Amino acid sequence: MDWQFLLSDLANGSYKSLARAISLVENRSEGYLSFLQQLPAGKALITGITGAPGAGKSTLSDALIHQWVGQGKKVGVICVDPSSPFHLGALLGDRIRMSAWYNHPQVYIRSLATRGSLGGLHPQIIEISAILQGAGFDELLIETVGVGQSEIEIAGLADTTVVVLVPEAGDEVQTMKSGLMEIADIFVVNKSDRPDADQLVKNLRGMLAGSFVPGIWEIPILKTVATQQEGIGALAEAIWQHQRLQKAPERKKWLLAEKAYQLISRHRMRDISKQQLVENISSEMVRPGFNLFQFLSQQLHS
Repeated sequence: MDWQFLLSDLANGSYKSLARAISLVENRSEGYLSFLQQLPAGKALITGITGAPGAGKSTLSDALIHQWVGQGKKVGVICVDPSSPFHLGALLGDRIRMSAWYNHPQVYIRSLATRGSLGGLHPQIIEISAILQGAGFDELLIETVGVGQSEIEIAGLADTTVVVLVPEAGDEVQTMKSGLMEIADIFVVNKSDRPDADQLVKNLRGMLAGSFVPGIWEIPILKTVATQQEGIGALAEAIWQHQRLQKAPERKKWLLAEKAYQLISRHRMRDISKQQLVENISSEMVRPGFNLFQFLSQQLHS
């Protein structure tokens, strides 16, 4: 594989080479690490869109794309979908809501499967987002799969995390408090033309009282009707305002350290096979007095 050709073609804005590079890195093709090390830094910060299924994440993402393209920006989008249980590929049902952008010269959309990864993201999401940053986009948008409380890994990837709720979620706020509710930089109450939207906003404000640092960032709670483009301008402005803070060294250090931790963990676990562990345990557990921690010690020193 001619990685140097891909690098130069990416610099020229080729979506074909971008798609090829993502596929090769996704499958860890030979030479991919060297390719990643040569990527330019890029200027785009990452906006993560997350929330429970049915909150309107895809429609909201579509509306944000419309807003940014209208400002003359080049937008890269990663949509993480559930995996097919048969071929592990992405189930693309929700992407029909973004169909207007697939051939637009200012927009690149890539659907990825979770491949069984928890947290609502793809196992190589850090590397793939770095490729898009190196390709020169002005805005990067990552929409997570929508799996509930475990969908919090986006906080370690995105510079700005937008948590999307709907009025019907009012009774679920307390149960979500320990998960999604704690990772938001911006809350969006979508479908706010429905009953109880104002009550949900009030509940959120009550929960957030005193949870921010004055003078740094007070988490906004915005109402939108994404299907009508209502409130999207205010959301885009809030994202821009928050991302101005990313120049602050403490936040950036935390994000980079989190990404480095995930990459190092995956690198050191690359030779660990669950299937091999199953086989080893199968032969050991029949012995009297089998102890999992003794078994673990043996595996670590073998």
